[in-house]
Amino acid sequence: MKKILVIFLYSILFHFSVNAQDVEQPRGMITGVVVDAVTKDPLVGVNVTLVGTLIGSATDINGRFAIKDVLPGTYSVRASVLGFSPIVKSDIVVNPARPVTAEFELLETPVEIGEVSITAEYFQKSPDVPVSTQIQSNEEIRRLPGGFEDVVRAISILPGVAQVQAGRNDLIVRGGAPSENLYTIDNIEIPNINHFGTQGASGGPLSYVNLDFVNETSFSSGGFGVKYGDRLSSVLSIDLREGRTDRFGSKITISATQFGLNVEGPISERGSYMFSARRSYLDLIFRIAGFSFVPEYWDFLGKAQYRLSSTDQLSVMGLVALDNVRLFNDTEEKKYDNSKILYSDQNQVLGGMTWRHLFRSGFITTTLSQIYSEFRYRQDDTLQQPIFTNDSHESEISLRSEIVYQVSHSTELSFGLVGRLIGFSSDMLLKEFPTSFGQQLFLDARYDTTAIKAGAYTQVVQSIYPFRITLGVRGDYFNLIEDGFVVSPRISATWSFSPLTSFTLSAGRFHQAPSYVWLVSNASNRLLKHIAVNQFVAGIEHLLRSDTRVSLEAYIKRYFHYPVSEFRPYLIMSNTGAGYGGSREAFASFGIDPLVSRGSGEAYGVELFLQKKLSEIPCYGIVSVSYNISRFRALDGILRPNSFDQRWIINLGGGYIFNEKWEFATKFRLATGRPYTPYNPDGTQLISAYNSARIPINHSLDIRIDRRWTFAKWMLVTYIDIQNIYNRKAEDVPSYNERTGQIEKNQSIGILPSIGVSAEF
Repeated sequence: MKKILVIFLYSILFHFSVNAQDVEQPRGMITGVVVDAVTKDPLVGVNVTLVGTLIGSATDINGRFAIKDVLPGTYSVRASVLGFSPIVKSDIVVNPARPVTAEFELLETPVEIGEVSITAEYFQKSPDVPVSTQIQSNEEIRRLPGGFEDVVRAISILPGVAQVQAGRNDLIVRGGAPSENLYTIDNIEIPNINHFGTQGASGGPLSYVNLDFVNETSFSSGGFGVKYGDRLSSVLSIDLREGRTDRFGSKITISATQFGLNVEGPISERGSYMFSARRSYLDLIFRIAGFSFVPEYWDFLGKAQYRLSSTDQLSVMGLVALDNVRLFNDTEEKKYDNSKILYSDQNQVLGGMTWRHLFRSGFITTTLSQIYSEFRYRQDDTLQQPIFTNDSHESEISLRSEIVYQVSHSTELSFGLVGRLIGFSSDMLLKEFPTSFGQQLFLDARYDTTAIKAGAYTQVVQSIYPFRITLGVRGDYFNLIEDGFVVSPRISATWSFSPLTSFTLSAGRFHQAPSYVWLVSNASNRLLKHIAVNQFVAGIEHLLRSDTRVSLEAYIKRYFHYPVSEFRPYLIMSNTGAGYGGSREAFASFGIDPLVSRGSGEAYGVELFLQKKLSEIPCYGIVSVSYNISRFRALDGILRPNSFDQRWIINLGGGYIFNEKWEFATKFRLATGRPYTPYNPDGTQLISAYNSARIPINHSLDIRIDRRWTFAKWMLVTYIDIQNIYNRKAEDVPSYNERTGQIEKNQSIGILPSIGVSAEF
């Protein structure tokens, strides 16, 4: 059936292509803005050119440019002006349907270095995240094989990132827990950006951020600056683009998991808007396949921005994600399968407004936002009677303001304040539940409270060529726990000991408050402390070409004050929060045990990263090799491998652009198995054997072929994406089947082909 569908679709598109050959070749346009990276002031007279051509333009008094009459295709665009380091943006896809935008932030050149044939034009760095940071463009995320055009899933190919399960977005970054990752969208911090997200953690099956509206992402796997707080391991910053300003436009998409509609257009001459609505069609596939449950979701994203004056801009953003799970219990087999599922109906709503004001030598940004999350968890037994329920509501009203001021050409100061008013309620019930380790659990608790979180930071960046030093300190406060105020100092230094090679050191302390849901079950849990980790990172980076770099980084993380269970002495909360949870992990991720801040741990590793950006040579690629050891100590004092400890992770990815129509990409991933506790023949587990076994090595090969169809005023993009092309099913932690008395393997779907079609007008 799939083959017939592909052949039918291809024949239709071939017919369109033949009929379009006699029409004059359409043209597109590249527009954008160039600003100072520190002060955000527009830069006038910047030369913006297509790499390898004489086609270009210059920026006007507002820093804006437009390159017109560009043939469809994929380009690299270079922005350069005297006194600033040039930057090249690769993967700029031009089409006649919509002007493509490119935004440049140029850093002042610290010193003239003479004639150097190779410069870091393709690779950007920010003083806030000088180490362990990778930037991905919209197009790099979109074309990743097996990535489902998902901003979170695209991170999995980067060094230091482990995946707990195939088909999940639970990020394990440098040995940390799934709850230790921070997401920001246009300066708004969001606890979780995934559909069917795990409460108190940051994972889920699929992101609800529409990639069509994403300009680029920046991912830091450690050593980030004091601007970011209340997280221990990583920061994913998502920068949304502006809507089109020329006319109304739309896009219709059918992808691997969902279909959707985008609309965008101008608001007078000073602003623009964009809006998208998407719905999954997984429910249709699951029904046909005879699954016992069906997930359904909707998501909506809207953004508008308006220039109040030459120095003031206002932007408004809204996000809504609606998730629902339906169970089918028409057979005894399905009833048993569903009794093992912790399912959740969820609603997430976000609204935010940001004002940015430019002043001489700096800018101020103020953001007011509110986030509301509703979780309705339930797991039933085979008689469809509830084993566990949790009805939780989380609300955060946040006000954030930051000032960046350039004292001189070599000194930059920044200050920031953030305050949050939190509303949290939960009604949690766990009937008597025997764990496979021999404990008996029971819980009936309600908690309804308001709380305050606050943070403040200051940071200075000093450049004394060839050195660049970033020094900052941050304070955080949370009034629901013991020792609610903590201080986090951080420092990093970069030594550019040649134009092609740099060495970076970073050290700092990071704090994170316990998840709200961990405070429900026992009043003693509100005596927990902030979780803390000391991080040390050292790295060296070398440019092989202006579009190719290689880096080697080593890190050490020392954890302390991690919550551990007093009832289950082997349990530390760093081992929870991934997967779908429920009875198979004895509901540990909800913090139902009496917890104390007496856990500790360590993670250390080495990462090799080689990257070639798309340039005049029409190919791109990534090689990342990570070796990591992650071990934690619970209340019993035994240092054990973390449940998400994957020692070796190897990623190979890349592609080739044949012409403006065809593109091929592939990705190979190999990861050694993570630990688990083996079952005895009777289904019990031994504490002495906790995390003593490992699942086998998993590896897979994905490929993707893209075809673009260009017409007079619109564009059609089609692709075929095949995951696990050699049909090797990834193995996960085995489970015990009470009905059969057998230990069963858990495997993912093998080969998984999908097609996608999008038409933009």
